[in-house]
Amino acid sequence: MSDSPVCDCEVIHASIVSEVQEIMPELKDFSDLATLYKMFSDGTRLKILWALHCHEMCVCDLAVLLNMTKSAISHQLKSLRLTNLVKTRKEAQIVYYSLADDHVNDIFEKGFEHIHE
Repeated sequence: MSDSPVCDCEVIHASIVSEVQEIMPELKDFSDLATLYKMFSDGTRLKILWALHCHEMCVCDLAVLLNMTKSAISHQLKSLRLTNLVKTRKEAQIVYYSLADDHVNDIFEKGFEHIHE
């Protein structure tokens, strides 16, 4: 016997189903959201985001901080940039990375808030 509650009813709550159907996002939106969350599913990317949450940094700084190669960091930054989670700023020959906007910061902070509840 399972401890999980099971719905044994045969009743369809048509008004509720209809209400949710009307406001349900399109399939592409769910796909895009899954891609966004996938970016948060990798420990290295999370460490990079954490560092950039604290301060704008270049690839060299991130490589030293995370004890990784510049190539490995660059690979992860490319993924984060393509999903609009980080942005770049160039100063002379140095490219600095930072979180793309306050929404990314909010997502990151909410995630930590949730795991520390």
